[in-house]
Amino acid sequence: MLRGSGAVCRARSGAGPVEEIKARRRQQEWALRKARREKQLISKRLLRELQGDGEEIEIRDPSVTQEEVSQLFQRIQCGSEDRVAALRSLCQLLHLKEVQMMFVRLENSMHVLIGLFTSNLASVQLEAARCLLELSHANDPSISLVCLPATPYLLTYLSGQSAKFTEQCLYILGNLAAEDETVRNQLLLQGVIQALATCLQSPHGAVVEAAAYSLSQLLQAKEAGEKIVPAVLEAGLTPRLIQLLDLDSEFGMHTAVESAWCLHYIVSSGVNSECLISQGLVHQAVILLIALGHAIDSGTTTDGVELLIYPVARCLGNLIASCEAALCRGQLLDCRVLQALSSIISKFLQSQPSVTRECLWVLNNLTAGDERFCSAIFSLNLLPVLLQLIPFSGGINTLVLTLLGNIAEMGSEHCEKLQQQEELFSALCTSLRTADPEAVRLTLEVLNLILSHCGQACVEFVNQNGIPALEAIQYNSNKEIRVRANFLMDRYFTDKAV
Repeated sequence: MLRGSGAVCRARSGAGPVEEIKARRRQQEWALRKARREKQLISKRLLRELQGDGEEIEIRDPSVTQEEVSQLFQRIQCGSEDRVAALRSLCQLLHLKEVQMMFVRLENSMHVLIGLFTSNLASVQLEAARCLLELSHANDPSISLVCLPATPYLLTYLSGQSAKFTEQCLYILGNLAAEDETVRNQLLLQGVIQALATCLQSPHGAVVEAAAYSLSQLLQAKEAGEKIVPAVLEAGLTPRLIQLLDLDSEFGMHTAVESAWCLHYIVSSGVNSECLISQGLVHQAVILLIALGHAIDSGTTTDGVELLIYPVARCLGNLIASCEAALCRGQLLDCRVLQALSSIISKFLQSQPSVTRECLWVLNNLTAGDERFCSAIFSLNLLPVLLQLIPFSGGINTLVLTLLGNIAEMGSEHCEKLQQQEELFSALCTSLRTADPEAVRLTLEVLNLILSHCGQACVEFVNQNGIPALEAIQYNSNKEIRVRANFLMDRYFTDKAV
């Protein structure tokens, strides 16, 4: 089945306090994307800790009065020599929700701010852009609407000469697009898709990353499948997004992260996936996951790599589960992807269990009805790692049990190989004793498949004290589970019950 939308932050490679601030913001937005996926919240981008020179902005005392905001606005209006300083002070205050509302309610405030945004003085224009960026990050949808008159200028400036200013404009657009359908409709009419297509071809990595972020914000919209995804496909953006899924690209990992989320939203929108598969998305996703798995095995991964793994795994899993599954499997020629997924699962089991779940889900989709991948699980010796996951909760155990069921459904040869695994029946007995009814149900299904194909498996199960575990389930409050347990007892162990 297709899994729905998920959601992120930004930053580029580098070191020092600036990159630490950006990394912190990335982690915060990772949490927002996760929350949005689970609760349909909105994720926005803001690097308000940074000034243009890379220094941290001092956060002012939150007790600000309407009079102070009005005086600051008067300084901005007067055109005095300290206008830039006044704009900078306003930018610092606009991170406060109360100040945002105080400012936009001032008569002519947005008209003046947008006027300064179109100034021919670069310093004034840049500070006005920072103020707009703060406002675009507001939680109140009404504020995004008062920023609406700025959108034609934002789109116009995307073709300017300053990469830094273009980057700012892209993040403002992305934040505004996240909030309100009215804004998105206007942006579509004004040609935002073509403008983003041009920015994605920029030689500047920061601009490409920001463009992909803005596009991902559009693609998260509830109406994306109907209005936005068709426009993106018609504009031919997907080949470029697929091309950016490359750790060796000059644009780096964080651009790949944003591109991966864009592709995930497109895939999960329900669009016919044939074009994406034919453009090489499956092939590129597999290559990327193998590279990430190798990096994990060699200990050369970088912080935040899970931000990339998550959307790439979702893209691949959704495409395998789509109606174009046969076409998709034609690109799945490299079984090393199984080893890569196993390495990722082990790496993030404790720190990022959601990443582990996604990779297990991909493994499930790969092995469902596919003898080649089921056999590769044995040849790559991945079962010991997977069996160790059965005691884990949170959906991890049920995904592993489903995968075991996929293998057992392949028939006698595969069931024989399963029962030869030393830890198999011990793990299954542990699962029978869990309080999770779905895990117990799946365990009974796996047991039935193995026991029906392997006479020796009955002996191994008994030797692992499986009978008491099975007998205890016969008194389970879940009727379906009781019926399944009774069936196994009657069919395989009637003469062995104590």
